[in-house]
Amino acid sequence: MGSHRARWIGITVLIIAAGLIAVLATRPSASVAEVQSPLVGHTAPAITGTTFDGATFSVPIHPGHFVVLNFFASWCAPCQQEGPALVAFQFEHQQTGDASMVSVVFGDTVSAAQSYQSTLGVTWPTLTDGKGKLALAYGVSDRPTTFVIAPDGRVVAYIVGAVTVKGLDNVINAAKVTHA
Repeated sequence: MGSHRARWIGITVLIIAAGLIAVLATRPSASVAEVQSPLVGHTAPAITGTTFDGATFSVPIHPGHFVVLNFFASWCAPCQQEGPALVAFQFEHQQTGDASMVSVVFGDTVSAAQSYQSTLGVTWPTLTDGKGKLALAYGVSDRPTTFVIAPDGRVVAYIVGAVTVKGLDNVINAAKVTHA
């Protein structure tokens, strides 16, 4: 009787462990999440600021292509993780002209952010946000935070955590299908 009971307990533990492993293996990474934002589905707040070289930069209200707006800091580990992916994304989409990148320094010094981006080979505009106006307008509280803005100026995604080329491409492709 004791060995029969032990066998059933063992089988039950194995079933529970297998279920837990299945749940953990199939859920999205905890570091990346497309989350709800009151901005999604609405016109993006104005993206205007000063670049590293002191020039004024502004994204049109209706940009005509997708814009990926990324808030980052050089010291942020997930930002460092996504940096090469953002460079690859920009390179890929620069060829097709359907999407472009804009970064915003968030919670970092301009010199550290500039040095970090120089190391990556970033060629897109990066805005300084010393007074936090852009971060406040977009409701950014963590880094990295990324918004995808459609050609008509609507925010179609709000992502907290490191992004990937595939993830950004999936968001853009879904937005193309949904709003075609």
